[in-house]
Amino acid sequence: MPRRSLIVLVIGMFILSACGAVLTPAASPTPPAAQPAASAQADLTGLKQYLLMKATALHDHTAALQRAAGQYYDLAKSTDFDYKALWETHRAEVRTILLEARKEYLAANPAYETMEGIVGGVPALAQFDVDIDAGSAASEDPSSAVSFDVALPDGRTLEKPGNFFYLAEATLWGTNAAWVVQNIQADLDGDGTVAFGEVLPDAVVLKGIADGFAAMSADLLSSAEAWQPTVSDAFTALVVMTPTMDELFGAWRDSRSVSGENASSQQFVATSRLQDIVDIINSLQVIYQTVEPMIAQADAAQAQQAGTALANLHSFVDEIRQKEAAGKRYTPEEADLLGSEAQNRATAITGQISQLAAMLQVPIAEQ
Repeated sequence: MPRRSLIVLVIGMFILSACGAVLTPAASPTPPAAQPAASAQADLTGLKQYLLMKATALHDHTAALQRAAGQYYDLAKSTDFDYKALWETHRAEVRTILLEARKEYLAANPAYETMEGIVGGVPALAQFDVDIDAGSAASEDPSSAVSFDVALPDGRTLEKPGNFFYLAEATLWGTNAAWVVQNIQADLDGDGTVAFGEVLPDAVVLKGIADGFAAMSADLLSSAEAWQPTVSDAFTALVVMTPTMDELFGAWRDSRSVSGENASSQQFVATSRLQDIVDIINSLQVIYQTVEPMIAQADAAQAQQAGTALANLHSFVDEIRQKEAAGKRYTPEEADLLGSEAQNRATAITGQISQLAAMLQVPIAEQ
């Protein structure tokens, strides 16, 4: 997704002014001389501990994915990358390895999404969000492209090819045909049919991607350990990451979950984008909980109201997710309507949080 901008907030504030916010306006700012330092009113220790827990989980799962990719690469190399021979002579091993790789990917995904509100919203960490989960390929959109290239073990380079979650998913589930083996029916789960996504990845490509993903996750963990959170970080993350519902629902609409065979996206086939949205909002709730006591000291009603609105946004999206998981198939038109409703709620929440930041004299950093 494109990098978030405070322009979204400005537009949101105009919308609130024109239409009337659902939420009660925040109280007038306290004069500077009477306002205590904001940093003295919030304990952010838990926020850092939460980030470290999630970053450690991501690191562990991507390291396991890297090990599986290495095993698959070694097997393919032993057949001189003759994938027909690989599948015929090492079928059981290939199945075990690739299913393990996919399991680790599926575990890494929520580990990241449940901290994305922090990583994507804190200026010191935001580049990791671009490179791990949000950035595009330079060939598609240079303005939102990732910062890295992927070095493959055969000497080739994938130049700024897109974020790591996309790269791994597109290779393990075969949505990018250039990165998988063609003309081999790979019944990975052994049920007698070859379902969508059952493919043999190009072992060279998968190893290069998995190596890079593991290294990036290790870098994020190191940066999380060094990060000293501030109240400005927390409010900035809320203001930057909350009003992104239209982008997130747009990605859901364009995926196979909604558009089926007409999907324009190669992403979000392993899990629904709706689950990611629920996880992201959950991370925003974690951030808000760290500053809510500070807000409550100044205005208890406003603190409760903003927290309730964020919880209601979470419930709204989770109800949609639960219906989809139970078998409901949404149309693109329904996805757009639901995305608009989620965006309206998020814009209103962002407006109030911005007012609260102003009241508490907490600066919102530009991204």
